[in-house]
Amino acid sequence: MAVRIRLARIGSKKQPSYRIIVTNSENINLSNHIEQIGFYNPRAEKDNIKVDLNRYDSWIKQGAKPTTTVANLIKEVRKANKPA
Repeated sequence: MAVRIRLARIGSKKQPSYRIIVTNSENINLSNHIEQIGFYNPRAEKDNIKVDLNRYDSWIKQGAKPTTTVANLIKEVRKANKPA
């Protein structure tokens, strides 16, 4: 069983927002995810990415693979939270 960290689209038509979820890679139905670890709203100007980095790191240590989009979002979050 391969575990993936990916985005699940929510929101209405032409107003997307996404949940960052941990799910089985073979699972087509995104409502049956293992855990929700964050939220991403591309339409918001401020605080559009919220993610629990401790849970993300925990899942990575357990062997979960993030999608490229999620990996790029996490890089942005870490860069924004880095002390100057």
